[in-house]
Amino acid sequence: MLDILLRIGLAPVLLWQGRNVRRSTLRLPEAAGARYGQVGRGPALRILLLGDSSAAGVGVSQQEQALAGQLSKQLSQDYQVSWQLLAESGITLQQLLAKLDEVRGQYDVAVLAVGVNDVTAGTKDAVWVAQLQALRARLTAEFKVRNILVSAVPPMQHFTALPRPLSDYLGRRARRLNALTTRLAKQTAELTFMPIELGVSPQMLAADGFHPSAIAYDLWAQQVVAQLKSCSDTSQISNK
Repeated sequence: MLDILLRIGLAPVLLWQGRNVRRSTLRLPEAAGARYGQVGRGPALRILLLGDSSAAGVGVSQQEQALAGQLSKQLSQDYQVSWQLLAESGITLQQLLAKLDEVRGQYDVAVLAVGVNDVTAGTKDAVWVAQLQALRARLTAEFKVRNILVSAVPPMQHFTALPRPLSDYLGRRARRLNALTTRLAKQTAELTFMPIELGVSPQMLAADGFHPSAIAYDLWAQQVVAQLKSCSDTSQISNK
């Protein structure tokens, strides 16, 4: 309710600031490079990475520097990693669900990085939860995914590209979606919410003040790896 009241009360300012941000913010491309591959030796681990511009590697030039490349490289020390990336700048969770039609094969783990565009689009709480449930259902039924790791929507109040009060409002909505995801994950065996901790220093942001830097992608991948390895029985993440 408070979010609705804030949006109504600040609507003229938020709309004006939003237009200015879209017009003036530096536009960075998605990272170049392969969006699938196999690397490493050991037990087989099949990973599907899904999401928006952060999953697509906006903020760095090559996929090797982005989440997909960093994650596969770090996991390759212990696993034979087969990975695929399905990501697109500007995509919402609803649009990601539709893009799943492009995926083929089976996977042990799905890593999800989405939500920023749902925040800016004003996706309603109930819709967000329903779409997460639909995503879980499709991933487990169609692609045999056993674990779905949902990365937290980043703290948008710290994005230097966003002025106040727009940054405060979007940060509040990001926290709300994270709270909803946390609640759903506690009720759903296959879902794990990951509160990514990257800090708020300028070196964690790319030149646009909005996307992760290479350092941030590296730290993000480390935390995903730690979450995977926290499983007491590695058979929980791999169909060896």
